[in-house]
Formats: sequence, C-alpha cells, structure tokens
Amino acid sequence: MSTELNAVPKAIAGPSTFLDDRLGGANFLKRNLRKIFPDHWSFLLGEIALYSFVILLLTGTFLTFWFKPSMMEVAYDGSYAPLKGVMMSEAYASSLEISFDVRGGLLIRQMHHWAALMFVAGMMVHMLRVFFTGAYRKPRELNWIIGVLLLTLALAEGLTGYSLPDDLLSGAGLRITEGVAISLPLVGTYITFFLFGGEYPGEDVIARFYSLHILLIPGILLALISAHMVLMWVQKHTQMPGKGRNNHNVVGAPFYPAFMLKAGAYFLFTLATVAGLATFTQINPIWLFGPYTPADISAGSQPDFYMGFLEGALRIMVPWEINLFGTSHAGTLPLSVIIPALVPMGIIMTGLALYPFLERWVTGDNREHHIADRPRNNPHRTSIGMAAIAFYGVLWLLGANDEISANFHISLNVTTYAGRVLIFVAPALAYVITYRICLGLQRSDAAVVSHGVESGVIKRLPHGEFIEVHTPPSDDIEAHMRGKEPVAMLPVAEDTAGIPPKGMRGPLGKLRARMSKAYGGEKIPLDDGHGHGHEEEHVAIGSGGEDDRSLTH
Repeated sequence: MSTELNAVPKAIAGPSTFLDDRLGGANFLKRNLRKIFPDHWSFLLGEIALYSFVILLLTGTFLTFWFKPSMMEVAYDGSYAPLKGVMMSEAYASSLEISFDVRGGLLIRQMHHWAALMFVAGMMVHMLRVFFTGAYRKPRELNWIIGVLLLTLALAEGLTGYSLPDDLLSGAGLRITEGVAISLPLVGTYITFFLFGGEYPGEDVIARFYSLHILLIPGILLALISAHMVLMWVQKHTQMPGKGRNNHNVVGAPFYPAFMLKAGAYFLFTLATVAGLATFTQINPIWLFGPYTPADISAGSQPDFYMGFLEGALRIMVPWEINLFGTSHAGTLPLSVIIPALVPMGIIMTGLALYPFLERWVTGDNREHHIADRPRNNPHRTSIGMAAIAFYGVLWLLGANDEISANFHISLNVTTYAGRVLIFVAPALAYVITYRICLGLQRSDAAVVSHGVESGVIKRLPHGEFIEVHTPPSDDIEAHMRGKEPVAMLPVAEDTAGIPPKGMRGPLGKLRARMSKAYGGEKIPLDDGHGHGHEEEHVAIGSGGEDDRSLTH
C-alpha cells in the first residue's frame, strides 16, 4: 500500500522520462510538478492580474497589425459616416478602422481595454490581500518591492495606452500629462520636449508612446512578473492559519494535476469575463469624441479609474505657486500642479515599498513568516491600510467633482472644499473605526474559543431562566482562530540599573520604543479551553430540584 502511495503518477513519470533521456530534467520535473499549493479563495486574486496580462498581450498583438502610430493628418474615408471627410491623425483614423472595418476589431479593442482595467484592479486587490495578511514579511520583502514596481509600471502602461487613439478624450489626458511634466523644476521642459518632440502637441508623442506601450514597458513588466513568479515558487506560498499548518509545512494540493486544472479553468473564466464585458458593455467609444485638436476642450471627461486619484488631487489642490524672481516665469514653481502630481503617488507608492522594513524596525521581528495573518489580528496594520484606502478613495471620488456637482446639483466649490477637508479627516476616521472593528472581531473570536458557538438549542434552567446552549467550534475553525500570534514588539524594559536596552536610547530610540509598544503586543488574548463555563455558571446559580427542559428554534 505504501509503495502505491509513494509511486510517481504515470502522467508525470512519462514526460519526466522523455525529457530526462534528452535533457536530464527528470528530477526537476518530478520535484516541481508535485509542488504543493495551499488552497484559499484570496490566493486567486493575483491570478486575475496574471491572466489579464496574458489577454493584454494577445489582444495587443492583434491590434498592432492595423494601428498606425502616426500624427500625420489625413481625411477620414472609412465606414463611420458622421466623420466622413474630417481631418484627423492617422492614429485616430486607424483606430476607427479597427472599430468599424476590421472583422472582430471592436471586440478585440474593447477586450484589450477591459483587460487593462482588470489587470490594474487585480494587482490592487492582490496587493491589498498581501498587505492585510502580512504576506510581505521576511523572506518576501523583495517580491513585495517587485509588486510595487509592477503596479507603478502598470499605471504608466495604461497612461501610454489610452493616449494612442488620439481622440478628444485621450488628448485631454495628454494635455494634463504635458502640464504636469512641464511644471517639474529644472527637468520639466526637457521631459516635455522629449515626449512631444517639441512644443505641445508636437508630432512625435503618439509614436513615442507607442514604442513605450508595446515594447519597453511590456518587456519590463514581463521580466518583473517572471521574477515575481520564480521568487514565489522558490520561497513557497503563504497559507492561512488552520489545522495542521505551521511555518514549516504547506498544506494543499499538488501543482499537477490539481492546481493546473484549477488555474486553467480560472484563466478561461477570466477570459470569458473580459469577452463578456467587451461584448455587452461599451467602453471608450472614440467615434463619439472625435479627433483631438488643441483648440477643442471636453466637459465631463474622466480618465480610467486607476488614474482618477491623480485627477482628484489636481482638482482639489489650492492654487499655490512660488515666484522666486518676482513675476519671471523662469522662477515660478506651480505647487498647485507639482504637489498633486508627486505627493499622493509618492505617499502611496513609497509607503508601500517601505512598509515591510518600517514594520520590522518598529517590531524588531526578524523571523520568517509563512503563515498569513488574519487582518483583525494586527489591528494597527489593518487600520493603516484602510486609512490609505480612504485617502485614495477621496482623491478618486473628487476626480469626478464636476460630474457630482452636475448630477446632484451641488455647488462645485462645495465639492472642492469638502474634498480638501475629507482628504485629512477621512483617513483618520477610517483608522479609528477600523481599529475598533478589529478589536471587536478579536473579542468575538475569544468568545467563540471560550464559550463555543451558538447551537440553536434553548435550555431552561432549574430556576426558570432560558439560555442558549453553546457547542465547541469545529477543529478547523478553532485551529484557524488559534493560529493567531501576538504582534512582535521590542524588549523595552530597563535593566536593574535603569538603563534602556541598546537601540532604545536617545530621542529616536525612545520614539521607536513607544511605537513598538503601541503597535505590537497582544490586544485581546484568547482564553484557553472551549469553556462550557457560561452554561455551568447559570446551572450553579440556579441549582434546584426542577428538571431542565430543552427547546430548539
């Protein structure tokens, strides 16, 4: 019996033998095809981004066959009658040709756009999952940095991508891009001339964005995604706490065939979702916007969701500027553009990149972690994450302050002033509320471990009181809850001579000690035992000769 269990499946042994005879790779295949992957629904969030990227590569390759990245003006002579004879760039004309004259072109173009949105959204929710569960901790800090770089590059890829059709909407975005670039001190003019090939709008920006969009950025993305996957494979996947799971094992299903079948089905599901959205939900109807000309402006224009927070920052920023040399333009620093362009992105991305190292500095935790945290069990980290989401959400929402004002009949000034207040108040409220919720959930877990779970059985005690009988939680649920570990904290106690530990001295050391004490430690400890004590307490109080009666509801 044991021989059969330890035998390598024929589906693996056959290919392994074939390759080993030719490449000597049998051991590699046997080892990696049986690699165990843990099973949890949240681990599939990152796969949404991965499969969306594959769809982007496939649909993008199709689009390159017909798109012409040129700003040379031509008279439109395609199938879309309302624009017949209108002068436009070759880029816009070829985008219309793809939409109306290429078989399946509109479907593929919309699939490409929807896949781009799902790619960025998938990366965001995957990063949030990693952050809230602490899966970025040692030894995965490098993979976390790669993830932050991937998200940053994905934003740049999206910016260069939706600018390519050269319609009025994308032109409005390009105008904002030019305004942000030229406002940068010292290098702004050089960056602008490099992108646009001269004064805005120039004649080269589409061709240069095209090269960035289909060659440079995708190449870097592909390399970083490969590195991300290789590191994940080598370091093994984190797993949620549960029965039989610890930092030294992985409980789950093998890569082949279980995980491969699941991944294949999930890819087809993602592809079907993107295709369904592209078929039934119109996105970016460029023929309605018309070609871009610098003399035209558009009202109610909105960028894709992932750039909305930068739009919102620009809209609510106060009109500050610094004039170093009187009224000379050479000495003007337009803070109303520089701050929104650099500060929100800097806070979010820099904060994400540094957080694993800042947390380790505060807690002094240098252990390896292969068990993920439940978000409630590290309330300060979860609260910081929700504060960042609130910060991002306010900026994203205020990127549509003109639409909010028009549709809800609210003064545009009111929405702008409210945004300037909320950008500070909302993160603070999110932090406080999330922290209290986390503590409440910890208390709920402690109650379940101590008293058990509600059984639905009502019991009458001898003295007449009715109580609900609690039963012990299942082994899996209890193990999931007992996987909780106290958040690490630094040893800050003074020695017998009253001297703080090394590293805890001086202003910075004292600050670190206070932060560690507040951030770490056990907030709500779990009680030992299932504790039928609640029921026993009532029985002890009301002990008498009357028989118990049980009712079920």
